[in-house]
Amino acid sequence: MNGRLNVAVIGAGYWGPNLARNLRASRDWNLAAICDLDIDRARKVADAVGGAPVTSDLESVLSDPMIDAVAVATPARTHHRIVLAALDAGKHVMVEKPLADSRDRGGEMVRRAQEQGLVLMADHTYCYTPAVLKMRELVAKGALGDILFVDSVRINLGLIQPDVDVFWDLAPHDLSIMDFVLPGGLAATSVSAHGSDPLGTGKSCIGYMAMPLECGAMAHVHVNWLSPTKIRRMVIGGTRRTLVWDDLNPQQRLSVYDRGVDVNTVSKATAKDRRAANVSYRLGDTWAPALEEREALGGVVTEFAAAIRERRASRTSGAAGLRVLSVLDAAAGSLAAFGAPHPVPRLVPAEEVAA
Repeated sequence: MNGRLNVAVIGAGYWGPNLARNLRASRDWNLAAICDLDIDRARKVADAVGGAPVTSDLESVLSDPMIDAVAVATPARTHHRIVLAALDAGKHVMVEKPLADSRDRGGEMVRRAQEQGLVLMADHTYCYTPAVLKMRELVAKGALGDILFVDSVRINLGLIQPDVDVFWDLAPHDLSIMDFVLPGGLAATSVSAHGSDPLGTGKSCIGYMAMPLECGAMAHVHVNWLSPTKIRRMVIGGTRRTLVWDDLNPQQRLSVYDRGVDVNTVSKATAKDRRAANVSYRLGDTWAPALEEREALGGVVTEFAAAIRERRASRTSGAAGLRVLSVLDAAAGSLAAFGAPHPVPRLVPAEEVAA
């Protein structure tokens, strides 16, 4: 485990080439194989990264004793089958988002990894960007105070997916960031979801989710495949400061506002006098933390190797992926009930987020 680990990339479609490129460039990994049902597509990816063995036979990859781990970049509906087979073959696994296509299947994957003593890591790539790492740091050290709300928007004129709705396609990004950044992880008590299908595709193309959190805050996610403008923004408001993440502004991805409502003034008012209380507003400075620019996937593959060598859960573990799936499943339940709140089961201890 002190030398390079051998890894195979399974899936050479949209995300697989990015994984192959970063694994090839990493000092921790030896790219041992690229596996795809389309062997020509696998060869193109191998050629693009300077060469690697290619195969269309997944069983041959999993039966190879020299391969330590696999990185799965296939459609979500295939994750359960591939990941369980890899874990049963003794391979550590990293799998792109979402972890699985249902909470029940994701839960089985997490349990199997625990039983086998293997690392199961969710490729929540945004959690390894300098901006989101800084967000986590600021929240953890109390720079924002107690969290009051999270409001996230991810909209663009994007590809309408054939097998999932807009919630399952776009919301995992924002939910994984919340799970990574918030104290205690993504601890939603329920989800109220509303979706719209103006194109008649049979699935939601526009979606809204509202989630009360156990800490007392409210989280909201807006996702949309049909917007002519592209927005990737998250606002996290606290009792002391408010943080704004704008992923499409490379000059200033993070802004911290020392302004807002003085919550203490309002809370000290009695219930009888609260309506008449003068609300106090802070009008302080705005500042932007300095951030380095680097590819997040480099951090992902480094963390995967470190978790294997140190025999620990990764920072975005299978449990983190399962918490995201729990919210998505609850959103699907709410949609089926015309937006009525649907409870989110707490299946996985949130303490793993602090690992």
